[in-house]
Amino acid sequence: MKIHSTTIVDSAAQIGADVEIGPYSVVGPDVKIGDKTVVRSHVILEGDVTIGTDNFIGHGAIIGGAPQDLGFSSERKTRIDIGNENVIREYCTIHRGSPEGSATKIGDKNFLMVGVHVGHNCEIGNNVIIANNCLLAGHVIVDDQAFLGGGSTFHQHMHVGRLVMVQGSSAFGKDLPPFTIAAERNSIFGINAIGLKRAGFSAKDRDEIKNAFKLLYTSGLNLSQALEKAATMNLGAPAREFFDFVARAKKRGICPYKGNGDKELSI
Repeated sequence: MKIHSTTIVDSAAQIGADVEIGPYSVVGPDVKIGDKTVVRSHVILEGDVTIGTDNFIGHGAIIGGAPQDLGFSSERKTRIDIGNENVIREYCTIHRGSPEGSATKIGDKNFLMVGVHVGHNCEIGNNVIIANNCLLAGHVIVDDQAFLGGGSTFHQHMHVGRLVMVQGSSAFGKDLPPFTIAAERNSIFGINAIGLKRAGFSAKDRDEIKNAFKLLYTSGLNLSQALEKAATMNLGAPAREFFDFVARAKKRGICPYKGNGDKELSI
């Protein structure tokens, strides 16, 4: 371990092997840091926070702070669970869960750029990139391999599907179906074709996803009709994932297709 002399580490904290902690950082009693994790200067780790192995936490990050929830009580036992090989850059803020016993969760191999805010009870998957100054409100779910462009904002309780590509400076309050490109305010612009190819999807799967997108957004059917028709089709796993996501998105609904005159899809 390499812990700077100005760092305050509570004696009850659990620090793994080969951990580095920079100057003026503070590590609370309920914090667990896995092997080979690097914590830079002026970092605050407080509350019940578990950090896996091989993570990097940049200068000034604050992880484990109380949620920005007016109904939160400081007596509640909530936590943050962070996996392995994540990069969390300077001045990121990640808040612990709000309901009793709940957690904010970040998986493995994610890259959170400078100034990202992850609100209480968010769940970030694996291999997600969140660019500078993105704001995620409480209970936002981001699935694997999504890319969230810089300065974008995400309303509470919304869901970003797998391999979604979000343009910077966008804002969303509705769910983003997997494999899509999203931009502006609550708008879908098409399929993330390049991302699918880079992720190793077969030509057959890519074609099925494109056809699924057309059925949902450009066929003239409403959402219920599109889902009914999809249920009769012999689809591969990715296209089925697309429709399963849409079928579950009833709390917020899904973003409309910009090329379809911003037509809202309703059940």
